[in-house]
Amino acid sequence: MSSAPAHHVTRPVTRLPLAGVLRPGRPSEIWFKPALSVVAAMAPPAFTLLALGRLDLVMYAMAGSLCALYAHNRPYAARAVVLVWVVLGMLGGLGAALVAASLTGSAVVLVTVGALLAAAQKVLCDATRIGPPGNVVLTFVSSASLFAPQTLGQVPGHLALAAGTGAWAWLVCMAPALLRPHGPERRATAAALKAAAGYAGTAGTGEDHARVRAAGCAAVQAARQSLLSTHAPSRTRRALERLVVRAEVALAAPAEADAGRLRAWAGSLRGNGPVPEAGLPDTGADEPLGVAALRPSWARLGPLTPLAVRTALGCALAGYASLALGIGRPYWALVTAASLYQANITLTWSRTVQRVVGNVVGVLVFLAVVPLAQLGPVALVLCCLACSFGAEALISRNYWLGSVCVTPMALLITEFAGHQEPRTLMTERVVDTVVGALVGFVAAVAVTDRRAGDRVEHALTAADRAREQAARLLAEPDPGAGALETARRGLAVALADLRATADAAAGEWWQRALPQERVVLAEQCGHRTLAATARRQGLLPDRDPATESEDARS
Repeated sequence: MSSAPAHHVTRPVTRLPLAGVLRPGRPSEIWFKPALSVVAAMAPPAFTLLALGRLDLVMYAMAGSLCALYAHNRPYAARAVVLVWVVLGMLGGLGAALVAASLTGSAVVLVTVGALLAAAQKVLCDATRIGPPGNVVLTFVSSASLFAPQTLGQVPGHLALAAGTGAWAWLVCMAPALLRPHGPERRATAAALKAAAGYAGTAGTGEDHARVRAAGCAAVQAARQSLLSTHAPSRTRRALERLVVRAEVALAAPAEADAGRLRAWAGSLRGNGPVPEAGLPDTGADEPLGVAALRPSWARLGPLTPLAVRTALGCALAGYASLALGIGRPYWALVTAASLYQANITLTWSRTVQRVVGNVVGVLVFLAVVPLAQLGPVALVLCCLACSFGAEALISRNYWLGSVCVTPMALLITEFAGHQEPRTLMTERVVDTVVGALVGFVAAVAVTDRRAGDRVEHALTAADRAREQAARLLAEPDPGAGALETARRGLAVALADLRATADAAAGEWWQRALPQERVVLAEQCGHRTLAATARRQGLLPDRDPATESEDARS
């Protein structure tokens, strides 16, 4: 059973992979949305400043325009609120950086402020699950602003410009609601259905099979979160909720799922046509599965403490190292370090390799682009817009591909304040990238997450309790539709949390051996109980009661 005692021993260092780190994947289905949105958000302010002869202010205008990169996977009602907070967060970081820059010229102090801002931005973005591009864009803007010549009297005007472009970015991101008001929810539900269909079409119990199931559970969780964020009830929302239930039931009992029907339902969610009926009985619930567990909670700040320490320490040391080398733009090293930190050491290593390769190739792209950009101000603006589009078009395939376009854009931005020597910029960028990556990764290794194993134990306990609760209800002659549905919701969320926690812990260094066998057994038992619960609710065809009871207890 999954409650068997674990033997706690220190295991060897986790291997750092190289194979596959740079392999491009499939692009996001909505890659064009952030790509077009950021261009639409940046172009009018940039050309307006060009007409006014104030291209030196483009950096502050871009601070607000870059907010258009966020929240494209969220329903529009939720997106409207999230984007307001993104703009406010951008203004807060920018304001703190500009005030610091106006009060002191000490590079050491400014690097320290930048590192603390980067850590705060990392924690807030991860705790609120803001989604890509996360803290990196916020840190890029605030860190670069720390080293922009500034006086206190200029700060209000620069913040007002950023706020104005942030408001324009908000309008750009909300505009598609006029054409497809339920587009994000429909896409999330379709993704859950496709993932469930893919799992239903697999066979066996190997590692690949488990990975496909984990991907399906993640897609279902994302669909739940999307529907949860649309508080207003509607016929469309209720129909989508029932399809999400169908996807989850298929994950619980793949052998009895109709993969073809799941894919057909997913295909019918394109456009604005009617949502297909899933034909589910009333489960006694008014909300999508697991809403309590999906609501934002500041309790998740605890696991983020090592990430915050890694970010603050790594960014500070990277900036100091850059200063010691006399490069002059320590914020490049600081931002490189800030971009590395992921959920564990293994993922951080992968991001480090991707960042270095992408930046080095991006420097070569800058060498090819800079003659065109120096033809005039219009050409410079157009090159920046092209790079911003390319970055968002490629980054969902692999982070290093996006960095190939982000790097020349960052170098071209320095041209707005005046002509720069290209070869000097290229050399400094490469050195800062290597310094930031090396120092940042060393900081990640030094600050280990020693409580990762504890979180796996807690997740195992929660999954066991949720499964036992569902099994007790299944043993009752009349448990009640509402109680059974609530138990199934809790078990589904507990299993998803267990898988996410185990995956994150598996990539950490220098911790006791994880109870991998207990995790696998808990998942197997939990999914069998989910299937039995769904069958009891009438969501699956009936089976032999003896077999059903055995599945629930195992």
